[in-house]
Amino acid sequence: MNKYMKAAINEALLGIEKRHGGPFGAVVVKDGIIIGRGHNNVIGTKDPSAHGEIVAIREATRALDDFDLSGCELYTTCEPCPMCYGAIHWARIDKVYYGATKEDAAKVGFDDQILNDILPRQEHHGKPQLIQIYRDECMEVFKKYEEDEEKQLY
Repeated sequence: MNKYMKAAINEALLGIEKRHGGPFGAVVVKDGIIIGRGHNNVIGTKDPSAHGEIVAIREATRALDDFDLSGCELYTTCEPCPMCYGAIHWARIDKVYYGATKEDAAKVGFDDQILNDILPRQEHHGKPQLIQIYRDECMEVFKKYEEDEEKQLY
């Protein structure tokens, strides 16, 4: 498996273990180096915007001391929600590699359909480019989350 997706999966598992949030982890990579890591930390921070992608983007911008992440790639365990997609766009990230789909997320309680209805994403060939990889491996994280009897939707 790709080492960057493995790092995103490990972030998601860390978030589940610490009960910070759902099965979502992400890393930002520039020139082969991870410059930002994050997992869903909505519960841990009581911040509804603390999704894995947002946390990783914030760390990457601090690492580069710049809001512009052109030339970077993001690896995430799930297809980005509309909020994260917006942040990815504004950060100018070139490519996003994701595992599970928004439909997979809905099956474990993270249903963004109302947002997808209001803000439909049109296929385009610009940035960011969305590429699905390693769905089965990312679904293992979702399974672990779903089996947690003490979980909260976070």
